Amino acid sequence: MRSFFSRGRAGFSGGALGGGGGDAPPGRRGFSPMAAIEGGGSVRQPGPAERRRQSSIARLADLTKNAVDVLPEGMLAEQLASGRPLRVKLGIDPTTADIHLGHTVVLEKLREFQEVGHRVVLIVGDFTARVGDPSGRSAQRPLPSSEEIEANAATYQEQAFKLLDRELTEVRFNSEWLRMAPEQLLGLLATTTVARLLERDDFQKRMAAGHPVSALELLYPLLQGYDSVAVEADVELGGTDQKFNLLFARDVQASYGRKPQSILTMPILVGTDGTQKMSKSLGNYVGVTDPPEEMFGKLMRIPDKAMPEYFRLLLGAEQPERPPNEAKRELGRRIVARFHDEAAAQEAEAHFDRLFVRHEAPPEIEQIELAGFLDENGAAVHLPKLIAVAFGVSSSEARRLLGQGGVKLDGEPIPAGTLDIEPSALEGRVLQVGKRRFRRLRGDA
Repeated sequence: MRSFFSRGRAGFSGGALGGGGGDAPPGRRGFSPMAAIEGGGSVRQPGPAERRRQSSIARLADLTKNAVDVLPEGMLAEQLASGRPLRVKLGIDPTTADIHLGHTVVLEKLREFQEVGHRVVLIVGDFTARVGDPSGRSAQRPLPSSEEIEANAATYQEQAFKLLDRELTEVRFNSEWLRMAPEQLLGLLATTTVARLLERDDFQKRMAAGHPVSALELLYPLLQGYDSVAVEADVELGGTDQKFNLLFARDVQASYGRKPQSILTMPILVGTDGTQKMSKSLGNYVGVTDPPEEMFGKLMRIPDKAMPEYFRLLLGAEQPERPPNEAKRELGRRIVARFHDEAAAQEAEAHFDRLFVRHEAPPEIEQIELAGFLDENGAAVHLPKLIAVAFGVSSSEARRLLGQGGVKLDGEPIPAGTLDIEPSALEGRVLQVGKRRFRRLRGDA
């Protein structure tokens, strides 16, 4: 895209943009660089203001690639033309433990802003996570505990820095300013009306269906908007489901006498099921900290119809013209290499082939000792606890996997309802969760 605009600026000599007539830009009508050179004339060099305008056009083209909304129209171009570094805001509520590939669509766009000298303000919504963002929800979002929020917030920064430049990133926690005095909160509430808040499409659909909308959810856009006031945001990014919140923040900024931000929304990445948005709660996600073999395996499961979107939004490229399976392998290799390295990508593909092409067990399987999972009599191993520790899931998730037949011993599903097994029946065997995760069990029989 940069080279396209470079060629475009050099190519004003013909057609409607050159000396051949038509509606040429001011200052260029009837002017041909080649004619001036051949005629012995001098080529006018653009002044500083024109150079800023031209370079801002190129930057705007790069920065808005794949964007859905860039609003208000023309504002971002004006901001870029000013030549000053912009404060570009993104808020993420730490409601889950991991950032997944869906989040990286916006994070990549932030990195593009950084590459041309702008500063990213990454807001970890440790306060707003306790309220719950209603965006795209048909019911009130379940709220995580304080302990979960704190634990998740601790992981978000390192995961985000897999994509962002630390030196050009300012990390803020919105509890810094949202734990406000009652008088301040009342002042914030006074900046809008209930009618304005109820304009949001999510709320309209829920009320039409007879589903409740809590007062707490109504408060969320105000709090997110105040984030923009607190960090003096020039630009805010988000997914298309955030459009109402991002525009609403402009109203909040204006109420506090601040210049409203421009907004840029990015597409929502579909999950590995190819139908619903990527979400950990739906189980259709690829985490940026997933092990290489798990990341590659998940990407090999995406439907063929979803591949063009994955290539475009995650790699900034068109899907290669080759058989779908080969294109999907390239997608998997490139994404694994990006979040791990090239060697990990090659091994992940080899691991996939062993399991799903040649149907072999991995040559090396991590071992886990059974001793720590015996009951007080040493007569049985409690499977939910073993699975939770061995595979890094919660006990409730382990029970769910057992109930769905998603746990195997030496390739055979453990019968649903089985929670305890004698250690002698586990010794030396391979415990498997899903299709790609294995642990060899060791202990005294």
